[in-house]
This record gives sequence, structure tokens and C-alpha cells, in this order.
Amino acid sequence: MDLHSYRRFKNRLALTVSMLAMGFGLVWLVWILATTIELGIAGINLHLFTQMTPPPGSSEGGLANAIYGSVMMVSIAVAIGTPVGMFAGIYLAEFGKHTWLGSTTRFVNDLLLSAPSIIVGLFIYELVVARMGNFSGIAGALSLSLIVIPVVIRTTENMLQLVPNAMREAAFALGAPKWVVIGRVTLKASLAGVMTGVMLAIARISGETAPLLFTALSNQFWSADLDKPMASLPVTIFKFAMSPYTDWQQLAWAGVFLITIGVLFLNIAARFLFRAKHKQ
Repeated sequence: MDLHSYRRFKNRLALTVSMLAMGFGLVWLVWILATTIELGIAGINLHLFTQMTPPPGSSEGGLANAIYGSVMMVSIAVAIGTPVGMFAGIYLAEFGKHTWLGSTTRFVNDLLLSAPSIIVGLFIYELVVARMGNFSGIAGALSLSLIVIPVVIRTTENMLQLVPNAMREAAFALGAPKWVVIGRVTLKASLAGVMTGVMLAIARISGETAPLLFTALSNQFWSADLDKPMASLPVTIFKFAMSPYTDWQQLAWAGVFLITIGVLFLNIAARFLFRAKHKQ
């Protein structure tokens, strides 16, 4: 076998192994999605969005309080984590490229990105819940915000680094100060990518259960008080799926379906936004 034939053989072998690996992964993903749709869509009805989580054995009930709690905590987490992450990412990309503080921040951010979410929940439990003396929705939102921050930091820094230096130099040549160059040139050019990171962060925290078990706990009743325990979809799914009651299990699958569709929509929207920006 000559060198050309040998290289073609290795290329085809690598391509075949890659395709098999992709197919193996897709089989499980499609199976999970099909099971979620099959078992979850049966529980989608008006009661799901208008009634509270039911007691065991009840014939009627919904997830209204859990849906509201998840939306509230995720919204607060994004409102806290997005500006912190964006400003930190701007510093790393525009000011801290070759400084010890920038290097330290990147290292800590990498640790937060890879840290299990249960550690974040335990940290907020000791910092907030134990000091307040009770579980609360605000503690749950704080734990989720600590998951949002590193994702937004990494995305913002990477997107700003993709902006050509020629754009910065042109703005400086026109006499624009540093803050104007960042706000009106580099950040504007990378805004679609930054927002993509924010949406991916939302998709990640929407299904987090462990931090909320240690912070917001849960609530079977409607509660808009952030100082009290608050229901959420991930925790409700965890409790109901582990129960022996058929009606609770059905509601758990309906909650899984809602989260899956929401995360799928956010990922599609993020990819569409990022692709549309690159085509301009």
C-alpha cells in the first residue's frame, strides 16, 4: 500500500468512527426526546398552568406555582448575573489580557464553570439560608446567578476577542476614548454573541435542581414572597418523579416536557441569532 492509499484509508477509518460515534449519541438523544414528548405531552392541559401542585391522590392539579417560581428565580438570576458577567468579560478582554488580576480571574472563572452546581447551592446555603434562618426564593435566585456569571464572562470575553483590532485602532484614530470604543464599537460588534451566551446560561439554569434544594427548597402552595420557600419546576419534577403516585408522575413528565421545550427554544434562538449576525 502506497502512502496516498494509506492516508485515504486512515481518513475513511476516522470518518467512519466519527460517524458511528455521532450516530450512537443521536440514538440516545432522540430516544430521550421521544420519551419526553410521549409521556409529557399527555399532561399538557389548562389545569397545568392554572392550578397548584396537588396533594397525593388528588385527581386534579397543576404546576402553576412551580412555573411561577422558576420564572421568578431565573429572571432574578439573569438580572444579577448578566451585568456582572458582561463587565467582568469586558475587563478581561479589553484591560486584563496580560495582568495578574486578569489571569487570576480567568482561573477562578474556569473553576466556577466546571464546579458541580451542588457546591454552589451549599455555598449559598451557608452564606444566606443559614444566616436568614429559612429557605427563600432570593437564595435560590442567588445560587442560580452564580451559575450564570461564569458562562456570561467566558462568552463576553471570547466574543470581544473576535473583534478585529483594526476596528479599535480606527476608533482610536478618530479620537474616541477607550470607553466609547468599548461601548459603541467592540461591544456593539459582538452583542449578538454575548446575548447568545446569556440565552445559553438561561437554558442551563432552567433545569438546575441541586442548588434549589439547598436554597429555595419548595412550596406546595402559591407564594410570591421571595423571603419564603418557593416552588420551582426542577425540584417539583424531582419530588414528583420519585413518588409512587401516578398523578404526580404525570405532572413530573409534563414539567420535563415544558423545560425541554423551553431549553430547546432558547438553544435554537441562540444559534439563529449568532448565525444571522455572522451572515451580515
